[in-house]
Order: sequence, then structure tokens, then C-alpha cells
Amino acid sequence: MPWSNQSGGGGPWKGGGNNGGPWGGGNNNGPWGGGPNRGGGGGGGNTPPDLEELLRRTQDRMKNVMPGGGGRGLGVVGGLLVIAIVAGIWLFTGLYRVEEGEVGVELVFGEVTNQAGTGLNYNWPYPVGAVYLPQVALQRELTVGVEEFVTGSQVRSRDVPQESLMLTGDENIVDVGFKVQWRIKNTSEGIANFLFNIQNPEGTVKAVAESAMREVVGRSQIDAILTANKQAIQEDVRTLMQGTLDTYRAGVEVTEVQMQRVDPPQQVIDAFRDVQAARADQERIQNEAQSYANRVVPEARGEAARILEGANGYREQTVAEATGESERFTQIYDQYKNAPAVTRERMYLETMEKVLGANSKVIIDSKSGGQGVVPYLPLGELTGRSSANRTGGAQ
Repeated sequence: MPWSNQSGGGGPWKGGGNNGGPWGGGNNNGPWGGGPNRGGGGGGGNTPPDLEELLRRTQDRMKNVMPGGGGRGLGVVGGLLVIAIVAGIWLFTGLYRVEEGEVGVELVFGEVTNQAGTGLNYNWPYPVGAVYLPQVALQRELTVGVEEFVTGSQVRSRDVPQESLMLTGDENIVDVGFKVQWRIKNTSEGIANFLFNIQNPEGTVKAVAESAMREVVGRSQIDAILTANKQAIQEDVRTLMQGTLDTYRAGVEVTEVQMQRVDPPQQVIDAFRDVQAARADQERIQNEAQSYANRVVPEARGEAARILEGANGYREQTVAEATGESERFTQIYDQYKNAPAVTRERMYLETMEKVLGANSKVIIDSKSGGQGVVPYLPLGELTGRSSANRTGGAQ
């Protein structure tokens, strides 16, 4: 029996003398002891547990427990019992727990067989099976162009010029630092791609992010990058990154790209700030001029419309008056043809009424013995004044 406790035996790796098995090393060497990769003979601290020694001790304990001592049959039973215990322990190690936000990816002989949800699950233990627990709900974040580090209780950052300096479409240099937020695609194919298609997910995402930002900045003008086009640039970078990672079948979903800092290089930043201030003044003056134009032009148009309406009213009034006068003259002429003497007298009286009615009246008595100027009481004027006073008092 290979595992019997015979003196001078020692099993297949416990040869006597100084040879001690296939790799030498004395009587204390097991199957891993003293091999070529273990530093020579002798069972050092790095030598794995001796399985034969473990079986021998188990047999000794069984002999003490079983009545009548032990023998060859006891050795067989003890060996089978040890094998059963080891097999049970091995099978028990296949239990694993999937926490909230994780997915259990089960492999058997290197092939994905199942993706388990939250809770206690089982899969074949190593080396038959394996389990990966990717955190699909975790929102990951990385920075490009900026290196963040913790000093005490504060988070500080410093530039990484080899990542942040980029060339724009109009051949200017701009210093860009940005963050990328990403996570694992929560689909069966996405999780499998993330685990097995890329070796360094974070490094891959960072390299793709830097490449995408350089491409978008390279086709943009520096004015648009430094001022109002940041949102469009961020969305373009996110879209380009997602397309590239999908081409790699990386199983990564890019959720957001956020530009933290966009500045010219430190050597020319003061000049760029002066240019930006001048452009801001230009925009302010243009806005003020536009505001003045928006206020003056409607007023001028309203005044022009008022003048036109007045001119149209005057024209219509004048034409109407002229038409009325011509019709009145025609009617008078018709009456004059019928009775010229009467018509002439009537026209004289009406004309005198209009002329004298608009002037002050002075009556002179030219008869003999007259007193000259004759006083009179202008009842019409008094009546008009009384009516005006009553109207003013009522107001």
C-alpha cells in the first residue's frame, strides 16, 4: 500500500538516504520539496504541506480510535475517508455570494456557463470552475491631463503636460484637463466582453479618452474651445469614445465627459486673457448697440407710421372739403341761373355775416343829432362766456 506506515518506506517521494525522491533533498521532501524551482533540497518554508505526512497522521489517529489496532484494511478505510473529507471540502469551496451591484460570472473549464444574480450561488470549484464578480453598478471615474492625489485631508491636483497639451485646428496649443465617467455595460455580452476582451480596462478607457479629445480638439478652433463650445466638444468626445470602445468590444459604457480646465499654455496665458477680455468688451459693446437699435428703430417706425396716418387723414380731409366746396358752388350756380338778383343778394348777406361775425362790432349813429358811437349789449358773447364758466366749474 503506497500510504502504509512502513518503516523505511515513505511513499513514492520519500526515498531513503540522501536522494529522497525524484529531486533529492533527504527524507523530508514531498512532491514539491527540493525541486528545481524551489531552491534545492530540504523542505524550506516555501514547501507546500506534505500530503503523505497528513495521510500518515490521519491513519495513526484512526488506529487509536478503532478497536483492535489497525492493519492493511484500516489503511484503506482511512485513505478513503480522507479522500471523502478532502472531496467534500473541495466541493464546499464552490459556494460564493454575489453582493448588491455585482454579477456572478461562472466558468467551467474556461467557458462561461451562467451569470448569477444577487445572493448565495454555487459553481464548480477551482480548477474545474471559476467565478468572477464584476461590479456592474459601480460608476468609475478617471482623469486625463490632471493627476489627483491626497495630501492630508485635501485632494490636490497637478498638470500632466504629456496628456493635457493638445493642438487645435487653427494651429494653437491648448491645455485641456477633463474627467471621464464610465461603467460596465450591464448586459450578458457587455460583461463577458469587459472580463475577457481587454486586459487593462481603465488604461484602455484612458487611452481612448485622450485620443478622442485630441481628435475633437484638433478639428476645432481655439476660440470655440475656450469660450462657448465646451458642451458640444464634451458630447463629441463621449460619442467618439463610445464608438471606439464598441469597436474594441470592451463592454464599457461612457456616461459623461466633463472638461475641468481649458487654458492656453502657461507661457502665453496672460496674452490670451487680454484677448479674451477684449473680445468680451467687443461682445458687450455689440450687445449695447443692438439694444439701442432695438429701442430706437421701433420708435422711429412708430413715428413714421403716425406721420403717414396724419398725412393720409389731411389728404382725405382736404379732398373731401374741396369736393364739398365744388358741389356747393355748383348748386349755387344752378340757383344763380334761375334767379340771379336774389342769389347775388343772398351771397352778399352771407358773406357779410361771416366777415362781421368774426370781428368786434362798433355801431355809429350817423344821423343828424346822433351821439356818434352807440353802446350796445352783446348778449351773444355774454351767453357764450356764461356757458364756458359753467363748463369749467363742472370740471
